[in-house]
Amino acid sequence: MNKFMIKNFNIKTCKLAMIGLGYVGLPIAIEFGKKRKVIGFDLNKSRINELKKNIDCNLEISKKEFKSSKKLVFTNKIQELKDCEIFIVSIPTPIDNKKKPDLSLLKNCCEMIGSIIKNGDLVIFESTVYPGVTEEICAPIIQKKSGLKFNQDFFCGYSPERINPGDKNHRLSNIVKITSGSTPEVSKIVDWLYKQIIKTGTYNVPSIKVAEAAKVIENTQRDVNIALINELSIIFDKLNIDTKSVLDAANTKWNFLPFKPGLVGGHCIGVDPYYLAYKSLKVGHNPKMILAGRKINDQMPLYLANKIKHMMIKKKIDHINAKILIMGFTFKENCPDFRNTKVADLINGIKKYNKTKIDIYDPWINKKEVKKIYGFDLIKYPSKKKYDLVVFAVAHDEFKKFTKNQIKDLVKIKHIIYDLKNLFKYKNPNTQF
Repeated sequence: MNKFMIKNFNIKTCKLAMIGLGYVGLPIAIEFGKKRKVIGFDLNKSRINELKKNIDCNLEISKKEFKSSKKLVFTNKIQELKDCEIFIVSIPTPIDNKKKPDLSLLKNCCEMIGSIIKNGDLVIFESTVYPGVTEEICAPIIQKKSGLKFNQDFFCGYSPERINPGDKNHRLSNIVKITSGSTPEVSKIVDWLYKQIIKTGTYNVPSIKVAEAAKVIENTQRDVNIALINELSIIFDKLNIDTKSVLDAANTKWNFLPFKPGLVGGHCIGVDPYYLAYKSLKVGHNPKMILAGRKINDQMPLYLANKIKHMMIKKKIDHINAKILIMGFTFKENCPDFRNTKVADLINGIKKYNKTKIDIYDPWINKKEVKKIYGFDLIKYPSKKKYDLVVFAVAHDEFKKFTKNQIKDLVKIKHIIYDLKNLFKYKNPNTQF
């Protein structure tokens, strides 16, 4: 009888490997490390060295939380995972330059697991994918590399991540966890496992494909709704109507959904819809609404850059030689995460007509990493340079604390403050500082 049959499965003693220690993987490793032996694995040696010192550069895990996870150790050597019986995988699944799923990192990880997996082991995936990836792509790679037979010698589960970077209220342990497995028995095991760390409970679904689909539509739904509001904001701009005032009024109805216009970046909402669209096209359906929403949201940075240009022209500010300050570079507020940030696209859109070096300030971000990935130099702090234009692009709490006088110190007499995130209140929505 296989050791993963319920009555023979010892949930308390089996060793667990967490593969991938980013925004998703590290919190999982920390929580399981409070209850069982866990090896946290990441190929990034500098990341491992930081974690061994109880340092999380993503600012998601405190030193106190590290110390509470007494059964967790870290490594970048794959052979140190060979004694583990459960492998949880949280590997990035981005899109390529053609906006198609890039599963190369996930495939490489499966090859790696296949080199050390043993008879009876369980592999649980958390990475966001389109329906079918776990059983049709990942499992066959592991099977080929290991020589073990899927659902006979090794098994798979899928439990999609729901981590929200920078959110100190919705944490791993108090977010309901979807669970699934490649057989009914394994599905129960996966569900049982996560119940050990999820205080609010789990939701066990009938199949891995259901779990994969549930994850990918969560962010697709948000993307489409934000695209609608972004399109409405464009319409209202042309009608000279303040979008925020319209949304505030509409929101007085009990069933109006409170989405806001803006830049849609990040590792989830700006990526996941392309995974679903890709699979949809593969089975012969053109996902018109999904792709239309993506097109609108992807074009917003350029639309806003052009809007800023016309605002400067209208105010008789030299848009070609204007001194510009961008406040915020991360994809969302109050976290250092700048993956797929659309602020970069906004800056590049402005650079098409502005010839002056644009200053960028973000108190949360790793300046060296931004330089390495985007080529932008961030300033330490905005000095009193007297800018022609200041764009508040991210709603960091630090920015909300800026006083009217502090902002006035940054700008010339004739200027524009573009408050993209509605951080400040105005007597008249169309009035600038």
